[in-house]
Amino acid sequence: MTAVPVTPLATNQDLDPVALRQAFGVFPSGVVAVAAEVDDELVGLAASSFTSVSLDPPLVSFSVANTSKTWPTLRRASHLGVTILADHHGAVCRQLAGPVAHRFDGVAATTTADGATTLDDGLARFDCTVYHELEAGDHTIVLLQLHAVEQADTSQPLVFHRSRFQSITGGLG
Repeated sequence: MTAVPVTPLATNQDLDPVALRQAFGVFPSGVVAVAAEVDDELVGLAASSFTSVSLDPPLVSFSVANTSKTWPTLRRASHLGVTILADHHGAVCRQLAGPVAHRFDGVAATTTADGATTLDDGLARFDCTVYHELEAGDHTIVLLQLHAVEQADTSQPLVFHRSRFQSITGGLG
């Protein structure tokens, strides 16, 4: 196999947002729903920036756009629910990113006494509280401390890759 010559990366270049979005899109990420009951209403959003952070203390994170109209309300909840979405949740994920008044229409969800709301058929469900928020450019990185976890589903996760929802097919063994 012949090696293809690679041009060194230029420094001090203008980083075009479209080119950045395309480059970031080559890295697949899982998708979660973050939700809670706030003022007797279900509030939630979809995030494709979820990651585990720490086992001690148990922390996870996701990022939310600073322009989000949902996060200021959602962050007021005493507890948040995080649901790792399965490959059959593409429509639910789009719904969670759609009009606020209809985000939970027809979605089976459970809310704890503390207000954490999770989707009933998610791959894993977490009860969390906000541990720390860090402004990072046009987004805020939200660290969540876990208080409860349930993992029951063994189907494949919903994956966001190249600006599309996809599923994992096969594996390397």
